[in-house]
Amino acid sequence: RNKDFQEVTLEKDGETVLRFAAAYGFRNIQNMVLKLKKGKFLYHFVEVLACPGGCLNGKGQAQTEDGKPDKALLAQMEEVYTAIPVRLPETNLHVQRMYQDWLEGMDSKKVQDTLHTTYSAVNQSTSSLDIKW
Repeated sequence: RNKDFQEVTLEKDGETVLRFAAAYGFRNIQNMVLKLKKGKFLYHFVEVLACPGGCLNGKGQAQTEDGKPDKALLAQMEEVYTAIPVRLPETNLHVQRMYQDWLEGMDSKKVQDTLHTTYSAVNQSTSSLDIKW
């Protein structure tokens, strides 16, 4: 959508399995919370960072001696990051061995107990600290 709000979907056999989003900066976070309240929130996982551009552009970024972001270093870091090849986890021999040797197969009860979780509804808080967006 924009540089500070990105969406990614995980598809398997042409079907969307998971939806991810990354929301950077307060405006995008606020819009995301509003969608959540309206019940129009499509995502399973969301990364939320207050820094516009994400923390890579935030105060944790390497700076020049005068306290400004080092754009050359940032460009170099992004270049290294984007050069890393994307691989499917199931093609990794270490992952395959973990499933075989430790998790007792791909569809075992141990896989379900170890790698999956369940969620339950949380009661609404009546605290005066609740934020009204």
